[in-house]
Amino acid sequence: MIAVIAAGNGGIGQALIQQLLARGNIDRIYASYHQTSESLTEDPRVVWAQTDLTSDSAVADWLSGLDTGHIDWLINCAGLLHTADKGPEKSLREIDADFFTRNMQVNCLPTLLLARHAAPLLKATGAAAAQSTTDTRIFATVSAKVGSIEDNRLGGWYSYRASKAALNMCLKNIAIEWRRQLPEVCVASLHPGTTDTRLSKPFQKNVPDGSLFESTYTATKLIDILQTLTAEQSGRFWSWNGDELPW
Repeated sequence: MIAVIAAGNGGIGQALIQQLLARGNIDRIYASYHQTSESLTEDPRVVWAQTDLTSDSAVADWLSGLDTGHIDWLINCAGLLHTADKGPEKSLREIDADFFTRNMQVNCLPTLLLARHAAPLLKATGAAAAQSTTDTRIFATVSAKVGSIEDNRLGGWYSYRASKAALNMCLKNIAIEWRRQLPEVCVASLHPGTTDTRLSKPFQKNVPDGSLFESTYTATKLIDILQTLTAEQSGRFWSWNGDELPW
C-alpha cells in the first residue's frame, strides 16, 4: 500500500505514520512537513518533503513529483487552533480578522488543494492501478467535532469552528463530485477526539478524565475506521470510536 500523510510531522501525523509502518503492508509513505524537519520518523519506507499545504503551486509540485503512479490512501493532518499570541475566541469581541483568515487557510484550504492535485494518483488506471493492494482508496482529513453545526451547544471558538465546518462542507462536495469521477474513492472526515499534542496543550486541563488520548491510540482508532470504509460510505463524518457524526 502507498500512503500520503500531509502534515505528517504533527502529533497525530507522526503517530499515523508509525502505526501504518507497524502494520506491515506499507510499501511507501510520502509525508510532508512545513517548517522544521526535527524529530521526523526515520524509516526507508518514508519519504519526507517540505511543503506549504496552503500554496497551490507547492502542493502541485509535491504530489506531481512523487515517484509513484498511484496512491491508495491520502490523510491530511494539517490543523490550527492557536498561535503564540492568539487562541480560540470566547466571544465576538475577540474576533481578529487575520487570525480568522489564517484558520481558514490552514484548516480548510489544504484539503481542496490536495484533492485537486491527488485526483490523478487516486484515479490511476492500468499498470499503476494494478499495484494497488486495497479495494477502496481513501481521501481523509482530520477535522473536529466542534465543526459540526448540529452538535454545537456551547458556542465560542468562532474561527476554529467555522474553519472546520467549512472543511466538512468541502469534503462533502468532493465526495459528491468524485462519485462520478473517482467512484472507487471514499472521502472521509475524521474527528480524532482530544489528543495529547501541541494543538491541544493549552486546553487539556478542562478535558474530563479518560478523554485525553495518546497520539498512538488516536492513530490506531482512525486507521481501524479507515480500513473498514467502502466507496459507498463516501462523504461521511466519523468519530474516533466509529460513530457517525452529524454535519
